[in-house]
Amino acid sequence: MADTRAPVQESRLTAGPGLAEDGRHVGYITAQLREAIRSGFYVNGDQLPAERELAERFDTARSTIRKVLFNLETDGLIERRVGSGTFVKCEDMAINAALDIVSRVSPLELIEARMAVEPYMTRLAVLNATANEIKMLGSILNDLDQCRNDKEAFSRHDSMFHEWLARSSKNPLMLHLYQQINAVRSHDQWDAMKNKILTPDEIDEYNRQHRELFEAIKRRDLVSAVKHIGDHLEKARQDLMGAAAL
Repeated sequence: MADTRAPVQESRLTAGPGLAEDGRHVGYITAQLREAIRSGFYVNGDQLPAERELAERFDTARSTIRKVLFNLETDGLIERRVGSGTFVKCEDMAINAALDIVSRVSPLELIEARMAVEPYMTRLAVLNATANEIKMLGSILNDLDQCRNDKEAFSRHDSMFHEWLARSSKNPLMLHLYQQINAVRSHDQWDAMKNKILTPDEIDEYNRQHRELFEAIKRRDLVSAVKHIGDHLEKARQDLMGAAAL
């Protein structure tokens, strides 16, 4: 029987504005493939396209694709079989459970969860981040600085920045928890709030806080980093409460 999903695969992985530019970012491509798996487009046991084909589709280098596949493997979404290729390793039950919780969490509940998780996650990142991970955080921060007038790009790079904090903690469970938090941030409820909150001036202020947090991590200043992430999340909480009242 012919694979009727093939035409969808082409549009899912190549369509959309700005892909030639955004596709060069490891975090962006990781998010695209993660969504393709979690949405059920790729199901458990499916083989992903080869590295070369993915590199062509996303207009990027194979070395970037290798980093993307490493991220997905760390997430437990794929397994790489030497000599055979890369295969989806994701049970339907786990996907359904994740989608269920995403649909039931409000934006304010999301911030409450972040306030519980991210201060200690940041503490671990200060202690454990490698030089390359700090460099990646700086690179994402530079991209964030270019997003003043683009809410979608800001949201995407903001998610990347905080997920790389989670990766830098070197705690796999912490990373898993934060990936569930990021899944909630992609829900329609958050989109509605984002449109109310993310003015260019507010994006500037969030990025100022990101920069302060990054500089504290870079100099391994644990107390300052924890304070900055707390201030950042409290601002987000206040902004959400204000938007909800409108």
